[in-house]
Amino acid sequence: MNRRHFFQSAAAASALANADLPARAARPSRLKLGTQHGDSDDILRAMAAFGVNYICGKLPSDKFDENWTADALKRKREHVGSFGIELEALPLPLSSSYITKSENPNIMLGKSPERDREIDNICQMIRNASAAGIRTLKYNMSILGVVRTRSTRGRGGATYSTWRYAEAPDKNKLTEAGPVSAEQAWERIGYFVNHVMPVAEEYKVRMACHPHDPGMPEPDGYRGVHRVLGSVDGLKKFVALSNSPYHGLNFCQGTVSEMLRRPGEEIYDVIRYFGSRRRIFNVHFRNIKGGFGDFQETFPDNGDVDFIKAARVYKEVGYDGMLMPDHVPTIEGDTGKAQAFAYCFGYIQALIQLVNQEG
Repeated sequence: MNRRHFFQSAAAASALANADLPARAARPSRLKLGTQHGDSDDILRAMAAFGVNYICGKLPSDKFDENWTADALKRKREHVGSFGIELEALPLPLSSSYITKSENPNIMLGKSPERDREIDNICQMIRNASAAGIRTLKYNMSILGVVRTRSTRGRGGATYSTWRYAEAPDKNKLTEAGPVSAEQAWERIGYFVNHVMPVAEEYKVRMACHPHDPGMPEPDGYRGVHRVLGSVDGLKKFVALSNSPYHGLNFCQGTVSEMLRRPGEEIYDVIRYFGSRRRIFNVHFRNIKGGFGDFQETFPDNGDVDFIKAARVYKEVGYDGMLMPDHVPTIEGDTGKAQAFAYCFGYIQALIQLVNQEG
């Protein structure tokens, strides 16, 4: 696809999104249990025992090196496959870290020509992933990283990760990125999408972007940064940047719930919006108590969102990707959160079996 045609396509997609036209009809769906734990032998053995047959593997390397060659990625995929598990996705070195810890910081700092070199490397990673048979890459476009305040106690004394904007320190202390307006953030995100998506479409690799966690109030922002992917309207604008079927979301249901005033009522229509448009490529299936600006991250059955209803909506819209646990609570004595994750795997597996067996 040439650049002129790409920009014309992006403009057409924006018009469609703004018009909020009726969604496409759903297709048959088979939800899948997934994980992003990693791909060591110990992890793969445990996942195989749990019936986790699809995974997002570990970041091959935080730089473009020999671990990102097509041959190395193919060996990784085949090794995962030897456990009876499909390597469904991989992360790019565009993590949710704070900007000074980012592997490729210049993309979100908007610094050229440094960002062009970083984007060129990302494009070659896309080509190599395609050659290795890996069909999805996930990424973040973050400056602040994942922001939380003090943890709080939850069910049975478990520790719940918590965000309370009213208690957040240093709200006005600028990050190393300096002030970043909404306009600047969109320019940097759009620049990346415009350069990367023609390559992803040519090589048929889905690009799954994670929302900003959590969203921040406007017009204040947080520490000088405006988190444009921290609202449902922002995510709608993001998916309208390209009409490519390979441009979409690593749909963190927990993060999206954090954007809402009443997630227990509102999240289902948000799933329908993006799911019916085929823009959900992966799901972080976690729950919260609370809502915008004040929430706890909970076990799946202990939050405000009805997970049975949510799973049915994913099936309704034809989503056939992974549902994976994410950000589980901490239990005293539970080394590495192994028991908490095992609980979530079992809960989600049973839920998937229930929903997949329904009409």
